[in-house]
Amino acid sequence: MHRVVALVRPVQSTFELGCAVEVFGTPRPGVPQHYEFEVCAERPGLVPTSAGYAMSVPQDLSALASADTVILPGWLPVEAPLPEAVRRALLHAHARGARLVTICSGVFALARTGLLGGRSATAHPARADQLRREFPRVRVEPDRLYVDHGDVATSAGAGAGIDLCLHLVRKDHGAEYAALLVRLMMMPAHAHPGAADQVRYAPPGPAGDALDGLLEWAGERLCAPMSVSDLAARVGVSPRTLTRRFADRLGTSPGAWLLARRVAAARTLLEETDLPVEAIAARVGLTSAVNLRRRFRAQFGTTPGAYRRAFRVP
Repeated sequence: MHRVVALVRPVQSTFELGCAVEVFGTPRPGVPQHYEFEVCAERPGLVPTSAGYAMSVPQDLSALASADTVILPGWLPVEAPLPEAVRRALLHAHARGARLVTICSGVFALARTGLLGGRSATAHPARADQLRREFPRVRVEPDRLYVDHGDVATSAGAGAGIDLCLHLVRKDHGAEYAALLVRLMMMPAHAHPGAADQVRYAPPGPAGDALDGLLEWAGERLCAPMSVSDLAARVGVSPRTLTRRFADRLGTSPGAWLLARRVAAARTLLEETDLPVEAIAARVGLTSAVNLRRRFRAQFGTTPGAYRRAFRVP
């Protein structure tokens, strides 16, 4: 059982904590429970919340010593210093392999550990400039819903925290299980954590609409050979212009986006079908089982066969 521990503080945002509880800590009839969810505080006891009531938190920082995932569901006021005991507990958890995850303003606490130095992170747009000023070594990307480095992950706002949590569930237990949670939580379809093209906020306007149409068109033709020039010709722009639009909106290149979609489609087929690996590779445009195995090894550290045995949907 994967142990998730949320570290709360006064005055705790109930919504940001609730995002983590809904994904990791809410039992649902007939749904496998893969996570054990707990809450701790630097000083156990009654912790005041933003809703006006106090919640009872019986566990102290020692709960982090055995956590697999530590969640910081907000840190208000963001100027509040990080107590030394909290800093040590977070660094110790990280050093033994726990992943540290922030929701909204929790990124300020994580930044104060030093673990985000030289790395990218996201924040609520209203707090992005403050995060840049206070932590100049952090590459702040406020238009991204979430940024996941594997060992640390940050989300832009409270709502984006749900997207990040569902993304982590997909990494842990596969697309089908995450999609089941999305349906049971009555989340909109775009919240499915496998949608790599949903990582950034989409700007409105004709350029965004054209790119949306291109993403859909390409996603329906993964089995066919496609180059950046092919994609650019589809929307009537130069390859350089298309590359710039992808970078501005999705934070990636057309080639990297297409590869991510093909690998994501392969994951789904491995989970949901009995197709041979060679057939799956051809269906998603990766041409051969050798190429598919190479991509899986590079991205996930495992083989398609091992992934299927772990995440195959009955």
